[in-house]
Amino acid sequence: MAPMGIRLSPLGMAVFCLLGLGVLYHLYSGFLAGRFAFFMLSEPAAGGPETPHGPAPGGAVDLRELLAVSVLAAVRGGEEVKRVREGNVLNAKAKGKTREGAEEQLTTGDLLSNRRMFYLLKGAFPAVQINSEEHVDTVDQETVSWDHSIPEDIKQKIQPKEVPAESVTVWIDPLDATQEYTEDLRQYVTTMVCVAVNGKPVIGVIHKPFSSYTAWAMVDGGSNVKARSSYNEKTPRIIVSRSHAGKVEQVARQTFGNKTVIIPAGGAGYKVLALLDVPEKTQEEADVYIHVTYIKKWDICAGNAVLRALGGHMTTLTGEEISYTGSDGNEGGLIASINMNHKALIEKLPDLEKTSHK
Repeated sequence: MAPMGIRLSPLGMAVFCLLGLGVLYHLYSGFLAGRFAFFMLSEPAAGGPETPHGPAPGGAVDLRELLAVSVLAAVRGGEEVKRVREGNVLNAKAKGKTREGAEEQLTTGDLLSNRRMFYLLKGAFPAVQINSEEHVDTVDQETVSWDHSIPEDIKQKIQPKEVPAESVTVWIDPLDATQEYTEDLRQYVTTMVCVAVNGKPVIGVIHKPFSSYTAWAMVDGGSNVKARSSYNEKTPRIIVSRSHAGKVEQVARQTFGNKTVIIPAGGAGYKVLALLDVPEKTQEEADVYIHVTYIKKWDICAGNAVLRALGGHMTTLTGEEISYTGSDGNEGGLIASINMNHKALIEKLPDLEKTSHK
C-alpha cells in the first residue's frame, strides 16, 4: 500500500513515463542528429578520393601510376627472360601452330616472365582487366608488390590522369620473338606492356632485356623516345617478319621501285623500335613496318601506343584503326609509319590486304 493511503494509477504511471521520455528526446535528439550527420559526411562518396585502404574495386585508375607499374613489369619480366636464356634452361616446346603452319614455341622464359609481369600488374591494379599471351596458372600464383614509387623521368614528363578502371585493358607480351629467342638471336627479343582505354592504345612500353633499353610513351602525355628525322618516301626501308620477307618484297618493289630495301626481322616490338631514334648499335632502322597476316594484339598494342604518342600511325592494311578490346587477334594485317604520309602509303599497297587473310 502506498504511503498515506495514496494509490498509484496505472494510467498515471504510463503518462509520467511518456513525459520523461519526451524530455530525454528533446535533450539528446540534437546531439544524436549531429553525430549521425558527421558520420555520413565522413564517408567517402562513390568514386571519390581513395581511403588509406586503397581504391575501391571499379574505381578510378591513375594512368601515370599505371605507366610506372608497366615499365617496372616489363623490366622484371625481362630479368626472367634474360636469366633463363643465359642459363640455357629454355625447355622449349611447341604450343601449337600459326595459321601459316609454323610451330609456335613456348619456353620457361615465356612462363616465368608472364607470371612476374601479370601478378605485379594485378597486385597493383586488381580492378583492371589484363590480357596476356600466356596462360596464368593460379597454382603458380606469387605476390609481387609495387612500392608506389614513380621514376623521376615519368614524374617530370607525365601528369596524373584518372580514368575509370572498367575502361582499361592491359595487354602483356611477356616474350616477343620467342622463335628468335630459341635461336639465340637476342637483339630481337622484347617484353611489352600496353594500356588501352576504351579500346584505344594510350600507354606503350617496349623493353629489350639483353641491353636493358626501355622505350615508353603515353598519348597526350610524354615519352622517353623520339622518332627518327630522316626518311625517304620514294624508296623506303620496309621492315617485315623474317618469314614474310619474300611475300612482301615482290609487291613492295613493284610499288616503290627496285631500290626499295626489305629488312627481315623478328619481333613486333623490335620492328616498331626500328622506326624510332633508338640509341643502340644492334637496332636496325626502317621507314615503314608491314605485316601481311593475322597477328595477336599483345604483339602490336605497345608499339601502336608509342607511335600514336609520337604522332605516328599503325593501322590495318586498309587504313582502319585497330581496337584493343574484344578478340585477341587482328585480322587485317598492319602498316606502321611515323613522320610520313600514312594514307599515301596505304594507297600504294592495295594488293597486300588480300594477302593478310591467307
